[in-house]
Amino acid sequence: VKSGCFQTAMAMGLTSKKSSSRNIGVERKNLITVCRFSVKTLLEKYTAEPIDDSSEEFINFAAILEHILSHRFKGPGGWFSSDGQRSFWDYIRLACSKVHNNCISSIESIENISTSRAKGRAWIRVALMEKRLSEYVATALRDTRTTRRFYDDGAIMLREEATVLTGMLIGLSTIDFSFCLKGEVLDGKTPAVIDYTPYLKFTQSYDYLSDEEDRRSVDSSASDESVAEHPYIPLVTDEETWSNKCRKMEQRFKIIHAQKGYLEELVRLRESQLKNVETENKRLDAKLEELQVQSQQEKKELEAIILELQAQLYAHTLSHLLLTHNTIMFEYRLLLNAPLLSSPLLSSPLLSSPLLSSPLLSSAKDNTPSMLGLCGSLASLPSCKSLASLKSSEYLVNISTEPSPALSPS
Repeated sequence: VKSGCFQTAMAMGLTSKKSSSRNIGVERKNLITVCRFSVKTLLEKYTAEPIDDSSEEFINFAAILEHILSHRFKGPGGWFSSDGQRSFWDYIRLACSKVHNNCISSIESIENISTSRAKGRAWIRVALMEKRLSEYVATALRDTRTTRRFYDDGAIMLREEATVLTGMLIGLSTIDFSFCLKGEVLDGKTPAVIDYTPYLKFTQSYDYLSDEEDRRSVDSSASDESVAEHPYIPLVTDEETWSNKCRKMEQRFKIIHAQKGYLEELVRLRESQLKNVETENKRLDAKLEELQVQSQQEKKELEAIILELQAQLYAHTLSHLLLTHNTIMFEYRLLLNAPLLSSPLLSSPLLSSPLLSSPLLSSAKDNTPSMLGLCGSLASLPSCKSLASLKSSEYLVNISTEPSPALSPS
């Protein structure tokens, strides 16, 4: 029994879900169809004079657009709404903030409009007067993250019908609108109501008749009755019919001509924008090439500087080594010619250095003339004079200036 009840509940849940999705789909279809009829009516009724709030066609169009923008809008109330009621204006205010020279701040600063719904209605009128309603809606739809934040699944703004809506609204850019943003129309207290009667057209159907002959008989009888009722007075004369057709064709030609001019102007604008973008792209490419050449030149300069610094470091290190070698050689030869072999200098750590036992020093010692015979005893008086003569001799100069072949750069 429990399983049967569970299955029954599941079946009822699936049925209600299908019914709900079907109802949402019908709502979308009805609103888009009525909006198409409303836009077409506005284009047909438009003359040289601007359309204002007194036009029944516009009042109905504004109500339809308000219902479309409010379709499946997420629940009422919110911390960011001034009147505690959320409306499509809260979505438009965020999603259309990236539109260039938008009217959002202007509508927010209007004093006599305080509710969110009233601001949304004012935005529809201002966008129509600016001839940018389609641009606003298209920009809002591109912000998919904000759109999903404000609308539930199944909303028109989240489906492909939204793209159809932007295409329909482009035609309204050929119409001049003039509105006063005051009065009871923008109070926002009462919801807008759509009048469907101008768009309803009933066609008599005889589907309940099974035979075509029966249908023909009904049609013939209906025509006979109409002729018998009015045997000699025609309902519409040929002249009136042709004059009405000519008038409608003339109006339609004016509308199409105005739309053509608007679209041509829009194409010229897009072409100029494309040229500007191409020019900017070329400029950026040239700048990029210039920066690449400059970076390559700077790289070469840095490599040359690095090589020069390495050469200077090598030369400095070599000169330091040569100076250290000559200093050691000079001190070593002085110690060899010291007067007392028991002098503390002879027991210096310098004499026990590995450098003193190298072949370099031994060869230098062999090639140097012996000074023992010249100096003699350093304790005698003449030997003191010989020390002064040693300091000025060419021998010491050669020792301090001649580089040793043992220390090569390798």
